[in-house]
Amino acid sequence: MLILLPPSEGKADAGTGRRLDPSRLSLPELTPAREEVLTALVALCAGPDEPAARAALGLSEGQRGELRRNARLRAAATAPAGRIYTGVLYEALDLATLPPAAERLARRSVLISSGLWGAVRLTDRIPPYRCPIGARLPGVGALSAYWRRALGPALAAAAGAGPVLDLRSGAYAATWAPGGELAARTVTVRVLHERTVDGVPTRAVVSHFNKATKGRLVRDLLTAGVRPRTADGLVAALRDLKYPVEEQPVAAGRPRQLDVVVTEL
Repeated sequence: MLILLPPSEGKADAGTGRRLDPSRLSLPELTPAREEVLTALVALCAGPDEPAARAALGLSEGQRGELRRNARLRAAATAPAGRIYTGVLYEALDLATLPPAAERLARRSVLISSGLWGAVRLTDRIPPYRCPIGARLPGVGALSAYWRRALGPALAAAAGAGPVLDLRSGAYAATWAPGGELAARTVTVRVLHERTVDGVPTRAVVSHFNKATKGRLVRDLLTAGVRPRTADGLVAALRDLKYPVEEQPVAAGRPRQLDVVVTEL
């Protein structure tokens, strides 16, 4: 099973180990694309036009320190990606406390999407950075379109013959959409928060519930040692783990869509 996660805006303050070496990252077929994006990002952030750099990355004036950090990425200390990302999903996933068998399964199964790296495994050593998928970089253009051209073969190979659990947010999901037979064994998940308003049950997508539930869902799958061979097996595993799953109608050639309905965190 391949599990696709979004990155988080929240990141560790600094790496603790050796300097960045893009050639040592997983999915080496992405190395030329990563180098191109990294070079463009460093040049933009080290350049003289700070307002343009901040605008390209969606940064406020108070976040100009992110530009200085990006400008030094090639010399920056690194840490495993699983420690770099610190947002709500990763807090709920709590990789540091996984049992050894679950941790090994996570290392094999999980890929994290990234505007800078395309996709990385939990053990890939990267520095903290700021490069959202919505950014436009000089010479590269819109990152969403750039990675859409580069990611397909690498992610299809990473998926192999097993099911794919795609938990990426919309902007990152747009960088790779599986098709054909691979789409049929891909499962996407939407988390709906159900509550009662004036006596009427309502459902809505709420960011915090969505991220935290996805983190717990992955943790539960890993801790249970789930290794489904098919999309049906993955859906059954989620139900066995007591997740309230509702499957939505989907067109042929598109991933299966599940709603997980929660009432509290």
